Amino acid sequence: MAFVQVVDLQGRVLEASEVLTEPLLSARQLEGLATRQFLDADVVLVDETVTARLFAVASAGGTVLVVGTSVEEQGEALAGLARLLWLGAPAALGATTWIAFLLAGAALRPVERMRLEAAAISASEPGRRLPVPATGDEIARLGETLNSMLERMESALERERRFVDDASHELRTPLAILKAELDLALSKSRTHRELLAALHSAAEESDRVGRLAEDLLVLARADRGGLPVRPVQLDLGELLCAIADSFETVAGKRRINIERRIAPNLQAHADPVRIRQAVGNLLDNALRHTPPLGKVQIAAANADGLVSIDVLDSGKGFTPAFIDNAFEPFARSDSSRTRSEGGAGLGLTIARAIAEAHGGTAVASNREAGGARVTLTLHS
Repeated sequence: MAFVQVVDLQGRVLEASEVLTEPLLSARQLEGLATRQFLDADVVLVDETVTARLFAVASAGGTVLVVGTSVEEQGEALAGLARLLWLGAPAALGATTWIAFLLAGAALRPVERMRLEAAAISASEPGRRLPVPATGDEIARLGETLNSMLERMESALERERRFVDDASHELRTPLAILKAELDLALSKSRTHRELLAALHSAAEESDRVGRLAEDLLVLARADRGGLPVRPVQLDLGELLCAIADSFETVAGKRRINIERRIAPNLQAHADPVRIRQAVGNLLDNALRHTPPLGKVQIAAANADGLVSIDVLDSGKGFTPAFIDNAFEPFARSDSSRTRSEGGAGLGLTIARAIAEAHGGTAVASNREAGGARVTLTLHS
C-alpha cells in the first residue's frame, strides 16, 4: 500500500491520501529534516497501523512532500521466498549436482578412452595412437600432443632396435671368424707358419671387436650426454698434420695422396685425444672411398671464432639418400659393400658426437668437382 502527504513546516496537513488519519512526520522530525531524507515509521491508517518506509522532500515554498509505502507486504514476500528457498534449495542442489555429474562424465569420457588406449599400448604395438575427439578443445590438443610424443618414442624405439640389431650383426662376424680360426688351429696338427697365420687372423678379429666395443661405448656416453672431453688450448694445425702423417703409410699402399691445407698458427680449445679420434675416423673413411691414384685433402681454418675442419676425397661421393642419415649409427652409403670395405659404419657417428661434445657441429655434403666432404665445426 502506498500513500502521500503534504505538510507545512509546523506539521499541519495540507494534502493527504484518504487512508491517512494523522501527520506522517512530527514537528521535531520536520525541524531536523534535510532536503531529502528516508525514514522508517509506524503509520496510522484508517483501519490499521503499519510499518512504512517514508521519503520526505522539502520544497522552497515551505512545504514538505512525504511519500511512503508499507513494508509488511515486502516482508511477507521475503518470508515466502525464504520458505521457498528452504524447501526448494535441497532439490535444486541435488538436480544441479546430478546435471554437473552428467556433464563432467560426458566431458571426461574422451579422456577415459585415451587412458584405456594408452594402457593397451605396449612395446609390441608401438604404432597404436590415442583416439582424439574432434572437438578442438584442450582435451583434443592434449591427445594430439600425446600422440606426437608416442611418435617420437616409436622412432626412438625403432632406432634403438636397429642399433642393437646392427651392433649384434657387427659383433657376430668377427667373433665367428675368431672362433673358426681357433677351432681350425686346434682341429689338427699344423705347421708353425699356419699357426702364426691363424693367430694373426684371430688377433685382427680381436682388434676389430675391441674397436667396435670402444666405439659403442663412445656412442652410449654421447647418447647420455656424458661423452667426456678434456679441452685444452692446443696448436690444432700441428695436431692435424700429425694425424695426417699417421695415415701416410695406409695412403701410400693405396697410392693415394694426402694434401694438407691448414691455416698457419691455428689454435683451438679442444680435447686432443677426441679430435684425433674424430679426424682419424674421417680420414679413414675418406681413404676407404678414394680410388687408387686419388686424392684426400684435410683443410682447416678459423673464421669468426669458429674453427672448421674439412676432410675431402675424390671418390664417388655420398648418394643423395645417404646424406640425410650419414651420421646415423651403422649407416653405409652402399649397403652392398663388405665390412672390409665399409667398416662398421660408426666413424661419422662418432665424429659428430665428438663435435657436439665440443659445442660444435658435423655436416656431410658432396663436392661440386666430385667426391665427399665432411666438415667439423668447433669453437676456437
